[in-house]
Amino acid sequence: MTVDPAREVIRVYVCSCFGVTEAQVKKHAEDGACTPRQIASVSKAGTDCGSCVRQIQSLLGRGACPRRELAEQGRPALAEFSGLAGHPVPAVTAEAA
Repeated sequence: MTVDPAREVIRVYVCSCFGVTEAQVKKHAEDGACTPRQIASVSKAGTDCGSCVRQIQSLLGRGACPRRELAEQGRPALAEFSGLAGHPVPAVTAEAA
């Protein structure tokens, strides 16, 4: 069997424990996962031996994160990101705490 180099897929594994690739981490990041913990929740990467967490942090870098950008603007990041933009998030005041 001959392998066509144009069709060959190179998989760089970030997490050997769960077989998570660099491309998968990048895709989860594009979909909104901004932290290693969020990557772990969608892929399990980093939840076994933990040796890949630094590499995941490196892949995430300081790039654009929808939630981070909203938080920096003083807007309710979680509400807007999760599709709850039309619903106000109650403010916590000193009296309520």
